[in-house]
Amino acid sequence: MLRATDSAQKRPQTYRRRPVSSTTAGPKPSPPIAAAPTRLPSLAQNLALQLPPPLPSSICGGAAVELPGDLVFFLEEFTFFFFFLSIMEASDAELINTEKTPPVRRHRKKKSMVWEHFTVETVSEGCIRACCKLCKQTFAYSNGSKVAGTSHLKRHISMGSCPKIKSLEKQQLALTPGAKSDVDTTDPPKKRYRTSSFGYGFDQEQSYTFLAKMIILNEYPLDMVEQPAFVLFIQSIQPRFRMVDANALEGEILSVYHKERLHLMQVFGNMSGRVGLTVGLWTTSQTLGYICLTGHYIDSDWKLQKKMLNFMMVVSPHSEMALSEAISVSLSEWNMKTKLFAITVTNNSLSHEIYSASLRDHLSKKHKVVLRGQLFVVRCYANILNLAAEVLTASIHGIIYNIRESVKFVKASPVRDEKFSEIALRIGLSGTKALSLDVRTLWNTTYLMLDAALEYKDAFTSLDACDDNYNEAPSADDWKKVEVVCTYLKLLHDSANNVMGTPERTANIFFPEAYKILLELTNGTSSEDPLVSSTAKQMHEMFDEYWRDCSLVLAIAVVMDPRFKLKLVEFSYSKLYGDDSTRYVKIVNDSVHELYLEYVSQSLPLVPYVDQGDDNHMNGIGSNLSSSPNVTGYGLMDFDIYLSETAVNESTKSELDQYLEESLVPRTHVFDILNWWKLNNIKYPTLSKMARDVLAIPVSSPECSFFGSGAGSRELDEYRSSLRPETVEALSCAKDWLQYSPITIEQPSTAIVKMEL
Repeated sequence: MLRATDSAQKRPQTYRRRPVSSTTAGPKPSPPIAAAPTRLPSLAQNLALQLPPPLPSSICGGAAVELPGDLVFFLEEFTFFFFFLSIMEASDAELINTEKTPPVRRHRKKKSMVWEHFTVETVSEGCIRACCKLCKQTFAYSNGSKVAGTSHLKRHISMGSCPKIKSLEKQQLALTPGAKSDVDTTDPPKKRYRTSSFGYGFDQEQSYTFLAKMIILNEYPLDMVEQPAFVLFIQSIQPRFRMVDANALEGEILSVYHKERLHLMQVFGNMSGRVGLTVGLWTTSQTLGYICLTGHYIDSDWKLQKKMLNFMMVVSPHSEMALSEAISVSLSEWNMKTKLFAITVTNNSLSHEIYSASLRDHLSKKHKVVLRGQLFVVRCYANILNLAAEVLTASIHGIIYNIRESVKFVKASPVRDEKFSEIALRIGLSGTKALSLDVRTLWNTTYLMLDAALEYKDAFTSLDACDDNYNEAPSADDWKKVEVVCTYLKLLHDSANNVMGTPERTANIFFPEAYKILLELTNGTSSEDPLVSSTAKQMHEMFDEYWRDCSLVLAIAVVMDPRFKLKLVEFSYSKLYGDDSTRYVKIVNDSVHELYLEYVSQSLPLVPYVDQGDDNHMNGIGSNLSSSPNVTGYGLMDFDIYLSETAVNESTKSELDQYLEESLVPRTHVFDILNWWKLNNIKYPTLSKMARDVLAIPVSSPECSFFGSGAGSRELDEYRSSLRPETVEALSCAKDWLQYSPITIEQPSTAIVKMEL
């Protein structure tokens, strides 16, 4: 009989069945235990430690009970079986859970370049489609075991089938097919597609050009490209862009300037009309001088254009000889020696007599001038208005100071403003204009301040009586002077607004404006009020000088206006000159006809009617006519003879005479004079050429402000003054040329070249 403790201590790792002898008495040994399955090595190793102990030899009261050997063997075998079965069920459950989770499969990386533009989407089980990242269109890729490949995907990108790529080609987005994609691929692709100027590819040289144009148009400093913050910003947008330094950028700016200049020279070369010049003077902090020359012309589509020609440094810009030489050099460089029509002076710091005499004499020797140079030099109309306004405001400078301080006092606090309004209501003032301070450098704001203060002059007087802190009230005589000055400032202000409100500042619009001002000043000089007459005389002297110098130009220009022609000149001169008006009207009429004859003489060689030198040709015509019975039968030869006889005695009317004799075009609120001449170009072929050049005369320079200072030259800032003269000219001219033309991106070819690497 075997005890339990002995069995636990002597149990081997592997049990073998020992045969039981029928003749041998005593307990039977424990049965052998089968080894654990090989698929569970951990269980086989630990099975011996986890087996249940053998049945005890005594189960009742500690008394040993002897069982038959077969029964002991059966019980031990039965117990082991259920224990082993429970372990196997737990292990099988773990295996089942493990088999439910599919193993992580490593997909082979897609090496084709098309996957930078496509993603894969699983549509259904076994069906995968490729989706374009740009247009979201899907294509077949794989269905079960069948793989469609990538050729059709390449065609979608390279042949322009993708609508988004067509849009990107226009916008030139900085994308490249060979650029690094969002998926980090470690293996280099075997096949690449190198683009030949791909539609939306990055172009280093084009980016340089755009950078230079940005600097030009926005007047940024050249050393901006060397600032670390700007460099980092550009690198964050396009890491492939190689930033340049200030010297290289300066070279690119000069390249842009020369390219645009060549294009403009072609425009001037194909232009049939002439050019009017405006002359502007600039100074620097280094006491250097610059001359700005701007050309004004009407193009083939009858649109008024202006282009800056030169911004050149001159040692003595105030010298008429230096100015004349600079103009001659500019005209020679632009091949416009025969196309100069008129010159407008935009800076009144120079005497007009110097320009009129010296410029005319010097330039007429090198360039052909029209009408004996009488239209050659014109004074800027805006400058005359500014000068006249300065004379008026200077005459009451002290009064303007008091009114300015009075407005400051009222507007200093809401309490004072409210108190002033109560005073105005109490004395019955219902002012429609609000008090406002002026900008001392803009005379129009000074006029508006004075005009509004006039409505509240009684309120200012009452405020002076009730407020001890207010001490700047103008006197009654002061308000009278302000009223007279405002009367003439209003003339200048309205004239400036009328000119600025015209879409096209052609030369014809200035005659009515100048005439109205001169007529009011002439009437004011004969006023019985000494204050009015003295004020009018100050302005009349200045404006009458302008009228003597420029009235012929203004009159010829208004004759080219079909709404007025010569009639407005006759009417205006009758008001200004009385009985002597006929003489002045004749001067204008003769000048218009003389100028027209110059254009006729230029046009005759270009359009010959009959080649008189070909006698054989004429004889052939005569022989054909005489031999034709039909022609003689209709009597056409007799009719031709009649025409030749009557034409000798009849004077043919010119285009100019026909134009002047026709009725005036009705005046409308909006009238496009350039479009009228464009439509009548065939009717008046020669006169329209004359009208084109006359209407393009820059009577008032667009660069000159109507409400700015009337004297002195403009000054370059410190940075521009430190640059080289050729760089200053390139920056100034290129900005003028680029700001009126859109910046476009060149559209290169979109062909993709397949390259094996």
